[in-house]
This record gives sequence, C-alpha cells and structure tokens, in this order.
Amino acid sequence: MKGTTTMTSIRLRGMTWDHPRGYDPLVACSALYKEQEGVEISWEKRSLQDFESFPVEELARQYDLIVIDHPHAGQVAREGCLYPLDQPGFSAQRRSMLASSVGLSYQSYVFGGRLWALPLDAATQVQAWRPDLLGSAPETWEEVISLARAGKVVLPLRAPHSLMCMMTLAANLGWQAGGRGEDFMPHALGELVVGRLAALVSHLDERCFSFDPIAALDMMAESEDIACCPLVYGYVSYAHPGFRPHRLAFADIPCLGSSGPLGSVLGGTGMAVSARSRHCEAALGFAYWITSAEVQRGPYAAAGGQPGHGAAWLDAAVDEAANGFYSQTRATLEGAMLRPRHDGYMDFQDKAARCIAEGLLDKALPGRIVENVNRIAHETRSP
Repeated sequence: MKGTTTMTSIRLRGMTWDHPRGYDPLVACSALYKEQEGVEISWEKRSLQDFESFPVEELARQYDLIVIDHPHAGQVAREGCLYPLDQPGFSAQRRSMLASSVGLSYQSYVFGGRLWALPLDAATQVQAWRPDLLGSAPETWEEVISLARAGKVVLPLRAPHSLMCMMTLAANLGWQAGGRGEDFMPHALGELVVGRLAALVSHLDERCFSFDPIAALDMMAESEDIACCPLVYGYVSYAHPGFRPHRLAFADIPCLGSSGPLGSVLGGTGMAVSARSRHCEAALGFAYWITSAEVQRGPYAAAGGQPGHGAAWLDAAVDEAANGFYSQTRATLEGAMLRPRHDGYMDFQDKAARCIAEGLLDKALPGRIVENVNRIAHETRSP
C-alpha cells in the first residue's frame, strides 16, 4: 500500500449511476466491507445518460472506484486513467470469474491485453413484458409489431439506444461489426433492419425518442395498457414485487432471424479503479471482493443488485426472488455480442444513435439512414 496509511484509516470515493440497481447494492456492500476491513467507501451517482457517455478520464481525477461501461475500454487504455486489474495475487479470482462469465461479460473489460474492470453487473438487451396483460412474451419481431398496432408497446430510443436496437436486430440476422476501413454495416442488411425498426416505430408514442431504459420500464410498470418492451437493457429491480405498481417479467428477445435469441448488444457494468487514486491497492481489494461469487450471490443480490458473476445467475434462490429474471433471459445474455471498443467508438455511438433517432422520427428512407451511419463511422474512426 502506498505510504504508511493503515487500512482502518482509508476512505475511498466511488462513482456509480443513478438507479436503485446501480446504487443501493454498492452502499449496502460497502457498509459490510467497512465492518470487515475497516475501509470506508462513500458513493455518489450520475444519470444513466452520463454513465453512457461521460469521459471516464474526468471521473478518474475525482474518484477511487468507478463503475464503467465496457465500450470505454479502448479510450481508457489509451488515456491510462484506470489501474489495470490483472495484478499479481488475484489470479485464482480471475480464473473463477472467467470460467463463470455470463456470456462475454468478463471478456468485455479486457482490451489491449489488460483487464480494466471486473464484471459487477451483467446485462444485455432483453424483453420486458406484463404477465397480467399478455399470456406470454412475443417470440418474433412481427408479433411485436402487431402489439404495437394495438398501442401496447414502448421502446427506448434516446441515444445510444436507437443504435443498440439497430445493432441487435442486425446481429440477430448474423451481422458482426466490420473492421477498420469497412462500412459499419452492409447497406442491404442495414436497410432491412432499419426498415423493420421503422415499421415498429411508426406505431409508437413519440415520447419513446426521449426514453432511456429506465423511463421506458417506468412507463410500462406504471401504465394500464403497455404490455411489451421488446428491446431493453434488463433491470432486475422491476422483477421484484413492490418496486413499481405493476411487476414486470423478462424474457429472451423477440427474433427477426431464425437462429433464436442471438446477437443482443451486451451491456452491464464493471468495477474499475482509478490510476490516480492514492489507495489503488485498497480499491483493488474492494473491487475483487464485491465481484466475488460469495458477495454477488449474497449481499449484492439481496440489496437489489443484478450480479455480474455467473454463480449468482445460476443460484435458484436469487432467481426465484427475481421472478425468474435470470433463468428467463440467460440464453439472450449468453448469445450477446460485444460492441466495438476501439478508441473513437464512443464518439461514433453517440452521433450514430442521434442520426438513427432523427431519421426514424422524420420518417427518412431506411437506406439514407444507413448511409449516414456508415459515413459517421468513417468520420469518427481513429487513424
């Protein structure tokens, strides 16, 4: 440990995101950690929009622990603002996490040969639905469009989620992001996907363009007629009784292709340590502790967290408390795809998502929207 500071006098600052799922389990587990190790951790929170776009480098100047999104990996690797977590002494824990990774959750934080965060929370785009309004969750995109015609569908389309929807539908048809120098998405495929997205959007409330997943799920859980949100990052909070007026169920994504629920765009969060922290070793110890199987399936899940460790996803008690959230969406998470993570991707993600949303709102031709997305990809790609 740097200097002569003792563990019992260490105080760490952490930054997470503003939702009970992102904040409450960190506060609860930090209180337990203080009892066990004497390290005090105070948590602050930022909006989901900031979480998805705010520069990690700026946060690293102020906080010891930072909850991050994996598409920042290329940028933080270049900036050197995070402390690599593949440090000696934790090899056994890393092997356990990798072996138990839910889909690519662990691998999503590996970039440039280093590990930049530990899987704290595992998520991907799944489907939310209301069992009191539907007999079962729709299984195809055409079924979702039929529900939308009846005014029963909501979809978050605020940046970056319009792009996430486009990517998930394309990946469900077998698409993988192109390499350097290529278009982001083949024109014919992109035109097909945007066309099917537009067919759904034409029946939705225009407020969807201002909705992030939290807003969409809140609307669904508080309304009397919204029965389905076909593509939304899973939030276990809404599967717990009493969280909102109506309890939601979650299921695999409805398919556009014929290969099952494959290709959903991976989300989730990772626990990172600032390279500028005066207490890197203490922060590192907490990061490994809170992402361990025992804590994730125990106090973390009990406090409303959505675990990143596979052992918690397979825990029957954890699943039962969440109304089958984990068992009913695991196939989608196991088949989820990684977003590009190169330096410059975050700029592309924001601009492309806004372009798609504006195009859909203006009822632009799908082919024109795809052309603009590919143009933005070339303009934002790092040399």
